[in-house]
Amino acid sequence: MGYSQKQLAEAAHLSLRTIISYEKGDSCPRKGETYTALAKALNVSASYLLTEDEAFVVAAAEKYGSRGAAQAQAVIDGFSGLCAGGTLSEEDKDAVMKALQDIYWESKARNVQKYTPKKFKKS
Repeated sequence: MGYSQKQLAEAAHLSLRTIISYEKGDSCPRKGETYTALAKALNVSASYLLTEDEAFVVAAAEKYGSRGAAQAQAVIDGFSGLCAGGTLSEEDKDAVMKALQDIYWESKARNVQKYTPKKFKKS
């Protein structure tokens, strides 16, 4: 879009320091709302700014907080380490990663059901 960092910060309603940090790769947005604001400012879809792995981590963070995000990132990192130097096709890697993400969501839901005290469970 030809924005300066300051112009993008203003358009997305973020601080200049935040934009600089994202651009340098020192950090990335932790909330889907931030991706949405950036996407709107840049006139692209939020999915354009997110890889599937990043979307998974952001969704985990929104649902389960920083611990959920760290666990989701550990799933990604662990799988990436297993694939290093491997012979799986990209299609197979995507299928395995999707299966791991599904397992993550199912196990988190099971744990919430299992370990949440009855008085805090939603009916």
